[in-house]
Amino acid sequence: MMDAVWIDGTWQGGNGPVQKNLCPATGEIVWEGASADAGDVARAVESARRAYAGWSRTPQSERTAILEAYAEEIGKRSDRIAEVISRDMGKALWESRAEAATMKAKVAVSVQAQVERAGAKAMEAAFGSMHLTHRAHGVMAVYGPFNFPGHLPNGHIVPALLAGNSCVFKPSELAPGVAAIMAEAFEAAGLPPGVLNIVQGGRETGGALLNEDINGLLFTGSAHTGVFFHKHFAGRPDVILALEMGGNNPLIIWDPADVDAAADIAAQSAFLTTGQRCSCARRVILPEGKFGDQVVEAIVARAKGLKIGAWDEDGIFMGPLVSEQAAANATEFQAMLSRKGGKSLRRLKRMDRGGGFVTAGVIDVTDANDIPDEELFGPLMQVIRVKDFDAALTRASATRYGLSGGLISDDDMLWIRAHSEMRAGILNRNRPTAGASGAMPFGGPGLSGNFRPGAYYAADYCAWPQASQVSPTAARMSAQGFPE
Repeated sequence: MMDAVWIDGTWQGGNGPVQKNLCPATGEIVWEGASADAGDVARAVESARRAYAGWSRTPQSERTAILEAYAEEIGKRSDRIAEVISRDMGKALWESRAEAATMKAKVAVSVQAQVERAGAKAMEAAFGSMHLTHRAHGVMAVYGPFNFPGHLPNGHIVPALLAGNSCVFKPSELAPGVAAIMAEAFEAAGLPPGVLNIVQGGRETGGALLNEDINGLLFTGSAHTGVFFHKHFAGRPDVILALEMGGNNPLIIWDPADVDAAADIAAQSAFLTTGQRCSCARRVILPEGKFGDQVVEAIVARAKGLKIGAWDEDGIFMGPLVSEQAAANATEFQAMLSRKGGKSLRRLKRMDRGGGFVTAGVIDVTDANDIPDEELFGPLMQVIRVKDFDAALTRASATRYGLSGGLISDDDMLWIRAHSEMRAGILNRNRPTAGASGAMPFGGPGLSGNFRPGAYYAADYCAWPQASQVSPTAARMSAQGFPE
């Protein structure tokens, strides 16, 4: 049994139900412990509240130095982080190693972003001076997802702490293991006890944290959960919400010279991380005719040829989905598309090795009816064939989401149109939709978020601006109606 609650820098057992996490590749128990109940969550928030007073007054240079030390401690533990992530949620080890490296790199990017977007400045005025500073919100609740269980919560926690907030972190119950290594790294870096607290658990633990006295909620996950959070805090403008909620992302492929390059980009967009990236392409839109046929044929060939295996197998591209339930959901979603008129070109199938293993699937939904505008978190590409580029843009925009999108084309004029008409926070040309940089904002409109993009722009939601006019002495005001 593992300790599930980290409060005031001390690990302890929770008082909630026992939580078990199974490796989706092997079925072995990789994490087990009593989850945090409402009382544990209340104590974690109280600890964060106490620590906030001192941490927010700590000079910026000292906060930055501690976070920079944390980056070095993460670097020392990168191999452990990668293995724990892969065992927890099934990701190929090469991907988990990249995630660990990104966690370390996040600190330097966040320091730069804070200076640029949430720093301080002063200017002279006739009465003295004017000043812009930024203030922390208070206690931030951070909800982590399973697909990037280190990188994505780290991307909230690091800028929040830099700004002077304290945090209570609830990892995903599907990938809880990396949180303990993060805590260890923060402690080694000298983060004061209570500035970061961790509560492991599922829905009940998350619900308890919602009902505590928090000043902000930083979330990455499904639209269903994000909308629930948004409704929960209706009428609470005093609580800052930063919601990143995925997408039903379109990728248009329109007559590039290199068919194989187009197929490579499309396959990367749809199947990377076993389709478990919120920026993965879900809908690939192509012209009718010979060119479209060639691209689809090349994509299907790549789907058939992907090497799939356990996280520690050499040369794999895809690991399993995060759980057996996720695999069942993927096959049912595909069956639903077929019932509505979709034509399978390469079926997504459960593999005979059990767990969350599935093959990559491609289904033509051009003539299907009433397809739900939903995000399937799995390696299933929906192909849509259209007559012209106007129709391609119309189909691309037929979604309530707006996280990512892309165009594969050699035509500059088509890119100009796509760039101005496609509604996506991340819009790439001749690059996978899943490609994003921490030096740029990450997020999108519609059901993909609430206009609080993360990554480089996380500094914006981690602090609020304070404008001041300053005069060295009090002076009489000259105004009509004042007594002389």
